[in-house]
Order: sequence, then structure tokens, then C-alpha cells
Amino acid sequence: MRTSPDRTGEPLLSVRDLSVVFGLKGQRAATAVDEVSFDIHPGEHVGLVGESGSGKSVTSLAIMGLLPNRGVRVSGEVRYGGKNLLTESTRAMSRLRGREIAMVFQDPMTSLNPVVPVGTQVSEVILRHEDVSKSEARSRAIDLLEKVGIPDPARRVREYPHQLSGGMRQRVLIAIALACGPRLLIADEPTTALDVTIQAQVLEVLKDLVADTGAALLMITHDLGVVAGLCDQVNVMYSGRIVESTTRERLFATPRHPYTGGLLASIPRLDAPRGEPLTPIPGSPTQTIPWTQGCAFAPRCTNAVEQCTAGPPELLPAGDRMLRCYNPLDRTRTEITS
Repeated sequence: MRTSPDRTGEPLLSVRDLSVVFGLKGQRAATAVDEVSFDIHPGEHVGLVGESGSGKSVTSLAIMGLLPNRGVRVSGEVRYGGKNLLTESTRAMSRLRGREIAMVFQDPMTSLNPVVPVGTQVSEVILRHEDVSKSEARSRAIDLLEKVGIPDPARRVREYPHQLSGGMRQRVLIAIALACGPRLLIADEPTTALDVTIQAQVLEVLKDLVADTGAALLMITHDLGVVAGLCDQVNVMYSGRIVESTTRERLFATPRHPYTGGLLASIPRLDAPRGEPLTPIPGSPTQTIPWTQGCAFAPRCTNAVEQCTAGPPELLPAGDRMLRCYNPLDRTRTEITS
């Protein structure tokens, strides 16, 4: 059983005021990530939660140094091992990726090379970062495929991605990410497009392997069910900014931001009466206002007050969490009504 991480020491990864702005010359700039800050301590599992378009994946790509150079402005700090990853050279980041920090992408069919056997794709990561022979790398690739639950791995290493199911392809990505025993694993929607049974299997594999290696985990997801089973600390994002940050237990017991409450209220409950309608969040993520003018969630918020559109709320301590809200939900309230 995994022990609780120690958050009193130095963080493994420290993100401070990370901002990502897209826009070519002569075009209107779009801010995808806006002054995001959070820490990940050794062995800790941190969730980054929000709807599509909230800036979760862009945050992970910025941390990994995988955003394009043209038309993108990245600012802030991403501290790892005493260095700011945003100022590291391409060669330095290439040495770091795969060995120290690894990533599981959300679409295995486009992330895997379709014309290279999966065993070779696992082996090449080992060969890139470790001084081993090809035969030893291949043997380790077979062991890794067995660990992630792929049957008959000695045969599967010779197969191509299109010969595997979606769940198996995702397991291959997990094997590639954990091949060199990274200290930090970033999982970006690792169960997207998988049916619920396979989702549960893949998440169980990921949970067990991360626990075995002692790696810290940044789980990026829109699914609060994933957060409930994996994460210690949760950061809820909306329109590029973190709006609530607390432990998993506190988040589910007493959500304070109306957006967090809306996400929880929209989840079907097994104990709800038959035929009871779901409670969706009103509107869509495109209904927003700039953070410089007020709370971006205000146009959709049932708790909005006049102050919400008068100026930007700050992310401030609110008892047992960090909160960006002028009119939070009551502590005893666990859902919002439309």
C-alpha cells in the first residue's frame, strides 16, 4: 500500500506563474494557460482537472518542452532539480525526457509509430538513455510489456500498433513512459476513447506501476472518477487558471468553487432515485470573459454576484485550500442547482 507523500520537503517539480500564449504576428493572441502555479513532491500524485479547453494539456506540453517555437510565448518558471526547464536547451531537455520525466499521451494510435514494431519502440527509449546492448533492451521491453498486462509479450514485441487493441496500445505507451524509471510521470488523459472496462484496467496498471517505482504522478483528466482513485492533491482548472486546489478528500467532501461543485453535481450517482435528471453546468466553456475583467466562470455560474464581473479574483488561502472565488459554495453544500 502506498504511503502518504511528505509535502514538507522540497518539491520535485515546482511550477510558478506558468503562462502560454498562442498567436502569430498580426493575429489576435489567445492565452491558453494563465499564471498557473502548483507543486509536486516526490511520490505524490497530483490531479489537474477541468473540461476540454481549460489548458490542462498545454500545461503538460509546456512542462515537457514540447510546444512549437513559432507562434507560442511561454513565461514563468518550471523548476526541476534546481533548474528552470523553460530555459534549458533542446539537447538538455532531450536527455531529461524519458529518463527523469516521462509522459503518457492521450491517443496511442497517433503517439505510436505505425510502421515500427511496439517492442522496438519500447527498446529505443532504453537504448537512448542507458548503456545496454540491443538484446538486453529487447529483453527488458518484453518484461515491461508483461508488467503492463499484455499477454504473450514475446510475440507482441514483433507486432505493429494496428495489430493491438486500444487498451493494449495504451499499455504500450505506459511501458515506454516507465522504461527508464522516471521520477515524474505525466499522464495526459490516458484512458480517452477506451470503454469503461478497459479504462479501469489501464488505470489499475498505471496505479500499480507508479506505486512500485515510487514515481510522482501528474494526472491530467476531465474525469473526477479517475481523480478519486489516483490523486492525493487536486488542482481544478478553468479557462487557463487554477480555481481551486486542495486534497482529494476535501474536494469531494466540500467543494467550494461553484465550478468544482458543478463538475461533481454532473456525475451520475448510484444512490440517486431512478429517473432523476443530471445537473449539468449551464452553458459551455466558450461562454467566458477575460480573467483581466472578472471571473471567467461568471457567465455560467449560478452563484455569481456583481463583484464577479467587476475585477479578477485572486487565488487565495481559504481555510483548508486555495480558492479563486468571490462567492464560494457553503461548506456543507456538495452540489449546485441550476
